[in-house]
Amino acid sequence: MFWNQSKDHIWIVGHRGVRALLPANTMISFQKAMDLGLNGIETDVHMTLDGQLALHHDSTLERTTNGTGNIEDYTYGELRQLDAGIKFAEEYRGQYIPRLEELLERISDPSFFLNIEMKDYRPEALEKTVKTLDRYGFLDRCVIACFNGDVTTLAHKRYGVRTQGFPLHMVKNCKADTEEHYYASGIGMEDLTKELVEEYHRKGIDPWCWCPDTAGEVERAVAAGVSLMTVNNPYPALEIIGGGAGLD
Repeated sequence: MFWNQSKDHIWIVGHRGVRALLPANTMISFQKAMDLGLNGIETDVHMTLDGQLALHHDSTLERTTNGTGNIEDYTYGELRQLDAGIKFAEEYRGQYIPRLEELLERISDPSFFLNIEMKDYRPEALEKTVKTLDRYGFLDRCVIACFNGDVTTLAHKRYGVRTQGFPLHMVKNCKADTEEHYYASGIGMEDLTKELVEEYHRKGIDPWCWCPDTAGEVERAVAAGVSLMTVNNPYPALEIIGGGAGLD
């Protein structure tokens, strides 16, 4: 458990902000997660052609922006000109791909948690991410997550940071010691069982899950015994688990 995480309260973390409600990985989506009183945010990092840390899920731009091609082939200045809201809804035209620093500067709550998923597997991207988090004072309230076992292992061994991996059948470059470097494991709802949660507890790995977005899924996650859930739509979790702000 993190230093400020109660053992009897499940944390609610917004997936890419609140991606069911607002364009994913945009500042308005991150701000909504904060306004709702969620415990934290999950977001995705790529390093741009000029070494900036951009918050965007896919390695390519087509699905959520009006750009094309690989995100890592652009400078951040070029990415900043793209529209990251219009494909969600016309009313969000003008949203952009933010930098990691912009999110860190926006967070004022000293207990707010960050789950930083490395979509860029290059060691230099990890190094820059860790150094940026350290510069802003976030290393004691974040995890570095990745679907690549080499990245989570390097993050733990070289930098001593907490890491979040995934069940090994989902992990690239899985080694015999991959789970030894996990602080937590994110279990997808399709894999979530009480037995798997208990197995992680026996291994000393904190069991988290993604993404319970209905009341039934939230109740199943609670019954399984997870300590953190990452959600696209936070309202069912807030109503069932409690906490947060902005609920009647």
